[in-house]
Amino acid sequence: MTEQRTDHMKYMPGMEVLEDSDIGDRVIAAMKAYDYDKYTASDVKRALAAEYLSPDDFGALLSPAAEPFLEQIAERAKTETGKHFGNSVLLFTPLYIANYCENYCIYCGFNCHNKIRRAKLDSDAIRREMEAIAATGMEEVLILTGESRKMSDVRYIGEACRTAREYFKNVGVEVYPMNTDEYEYLHSCGADYVTVFQETYNSDKYETLHLAGHKRIFPYRLNAQERAIRGGMRGVAFAALLGLDDFRKDAFATGMHAYLLQRKYPHAEISFSCPRLRPIINNDKINPKDVHERQLLQVMCAYRIFMPFAGLTISTRERADFRDHVIGMCATKISAGVSTGIGEHSDENENEGDAQFEISDGRTLDEVIEGIRRRGLQPVLNDYVYIQ
Repeated sequence: MTEQRTDHMKYMPGMEVLEDSDIGDRVIAAMKAYDYDKYTASDVKRALAAEYLSPDDFGALLSPAAEPFLEQIAERAKTETGKHFGNSVLLFTPLYIANYCENYCIYCGFNCHNKIRRAKLDSDAIRREMEAIAATGMEEVLILTGESRKMSDVRYIGEACRTAREYFKNVGVEVYPMNTDEYEYLHSCGADYVTVFQETYNSDKYETLHLAGHKRIFPYRLNAQERAIRGGMRGVAFAALLGLDDFRKDAFATGMHAYLLQRKYPHAEISFSCPRLRPIINNDKINPKDVHERQLLQVMCAYRIFMPFAGLTISTRERADFRDHVIGMCATKISAGVSTGIGEHSDENENEGDAQFEISDGRTLDEVIEGIRRRGLQPVLNDYVYIQ
């Protein structure tokens, strides 16, 4: 008997529907129409010669036809990065405060069926983690949880944001998607920006990867950034998990999603992340589509040229030498002192919960800063000033 699963395109009770927005539909339509095999070398050259890229030019730079031009693409990306960001590189660290999750996502270490140590830091432990991170000199933190409203409700995340505001100049959240009023509440608690990974923009593939839980609902996740902007968040970040599906189409959809929201909300700060699928605990066989470093670099440089004002974060999923290579070229933000486990920053806290995925770059803040300076770049711990 075939198990009946929730319709992944139908909103669950309590999920806000943005009746007046067509952004999600436009993103999916653009992705479906994107045929990367149609582009030629002439299309790539045209895109590189354009002062401002159209969506079609962006598609050309993501195409297989662009691969022989990677050096020229990287040079153009470096020029755009220098023009808009100078030689500065922002730093931050993620802080996982809970790893309970109610979703059944077959590629994720926090999958509710995985046999891992679950943990949730209390307010005292959260403060100790933040004190330890702040003592290193870090001024920006990204707060993460597993996607469980029961174990990590909005009030719990809000209190973590209030505590973070005592120690850090910039506070981000990467948690389950919320309604506009909930994002407004987190913003009132001190959150500045929201990161949401769509994972894949292919709704059919999405349905096969997300088998249960609120994350199964594709359109609710797709519209999370717009709800966050409406809730007052200063910035939003976009990403597909490259390797879950056709990375070129996912990258194109990610870029179009950011592009359309930037045009609708020009005041919002837009940024990208470019994570690749990494090994996890109890990993199921999901037939990942390998994305190699040259292809990852192609995606990152295409984002930079298409949206030159957008931030671009390089993850610790990548090797230290690759991360050092792309900062200043196309990436403008890098994490340091990273742990994806629960309670690992403070010596007073026990290592309470298992990590979400393996990292490849475990350098401390000082070590990452040294790597930035070796490349003649300027490490920046804070780029925002609050006026009371």
